Amino acid sequence: MTEKLWQGRFEQPTNKQVEEYTASIHFDSRLYRYDIEGSIAHCRMLGECNIISHEDASLIVETLGQILREIERGQVDLSSSQEDIHMAIEQRLIQKIGEVGGKLHTARSRNDQICLDMRMYLRDVILQCRALVLEVQKALVHVAEQNMGVIMPGFTHLQHAQPVLLSHHMMAYYEMFLRDDERLQGCYKRTNVLPLGSAALAGTTFPIDMEYTARYLKFDGVVSNSMDAVSDRDYLIEFNATAAILMMHVSRMAEELILWSTKEFAFIEISDAFCTGSSIMPQKKNPDVPELMRGKTARVYGNLMALLTLTKALPLAYNRDLQEDKEPVFDTVDTVMSTLRLLARLLPEIRFHRGQMEEMAKEGFTLATDLADYLVRKGIPFRKAHHIVGQIVHHCIGEGKELDQIHLEVLKSFHKAFDADVFPFIQMNAVVDRRTSLGGTASSRVKEAMAKARADMERREAYLKS
Repeated sequence: MTEKLWQGRFEQPTNKQVEEYTASIHFDSRLYRYDIEGSIAHCRMLGECNIISHEDASLIVETLGQILREIERGQVDLSSSQEDIHMAIEQRLIQKIGEVGGKLHTARSRNDQICLDMRMYLRDVILQCRALVLEVQKALVHVAEQNMGVIMPGFTHLQHAQPVLLSHHMMAYYEMFLRDDERLQGCYKRTNVLPLGSAALAGTTFPIDMEYTARYLKFDGVVSNSMDAVSDRDYLIEFNATAAILMMHVSRMAEELILWSTKEFAFIEISDAFCTGSSIMPQKKNPDVPELMRGKTARVYGNLMALLTLTKALPLAYNRDLQEDKEPVFDTVDTVMSTLRLLARLLPEIRFHRGQMEEMAKEGFTLATDLADYLVRKGIPFRKAHHIVGQIVHHCIGEGKELDQIHLEVLKSFHKAFDADVFPFIQMNAVVDRRTSLGGTASSRVKEAMAKARADMERREAYLKS
């Protein structure tokens, strides 16, 4: 059994079951690179502040580099006896250079060390997620551009409402993901603050230079309160909340793709590469990928609730409960990133049935509002126009006709304001292109939105690559 680096106060060795129960190395080992990078920065700071000698600092830094390479080659013991990734690395350091390795932990605690690791990890994750969100948005704009002019029914209450451009529908999701990106950007700002130097909870008596460490590790600032620093998990909760909203948007899109691929809608066909078959029904082509995206949203919601529950009523400062913060975060990261990667690839592979969409756009009296607007333009108050068109719809239901299929004489029987110019007014393309209000579905507005999106995506891509 490996002797613990904190064993001095104890007479008995740790129970084997306790070792297994309390160990976190099986999941926090993914933090090894951040732990070593943070330790190198801490060690250089100790040397710069003459807390340890420059010779010792150089030896420790060089050896940490060696350990990094050993871990990547699978040459370091990461079993439960090592407890966590911090202790595994420090144990290996002492094995390699003896007592000098023990100087690394001067002026720090595992409490501020894990906070540093998680903040470094999460800021990388946030940038990766922003890049993946951007890829999904590129795919959405591509679909919008490729299908410009395709008209489909817009829905409210899942009932036919008004005709809209398919491109407008796709760009609505672009806007959702844009808000997700903005939330990720804000989360990054609150994540990128250095906690190292807060030690266990009260700071340290050594003359450390936290600003030096912050600059070295490219943090934007330093924590203001050491007790808050070691117990704060807001940034993890905020990331999970942002991820939950993002996955909600994915789930909404997934639901529509599932519906649209049914025989009842027949709006789209999803590529075979993103579908599966049935073990018993030979004819089946199941939209399993969107279904799983919809389902995995629940995992992310659950992880958010786990973190909120974990930190509810938790007293200051650090408590071992906080070890349980990592697995929900890691699971959310893995789920969101794999989902976004797949969604960016799935969207361009969808085939849209333009004829079916446009045919369905005419059904369900989607032109009713425009017929009322026609009367308003003739000087009739909207509420009265609304009532008149409601009566016309009732008549059409009885006749089994759509609004553009009834004769002018019939329209005139409901109100004398109707004239021959009503039919061009309710032509499908005209109906769509008249909606020129900001954010509307008119072709001119949708093209403006796509051009703006292209410029915005180029700017964000340049930033993320810098």
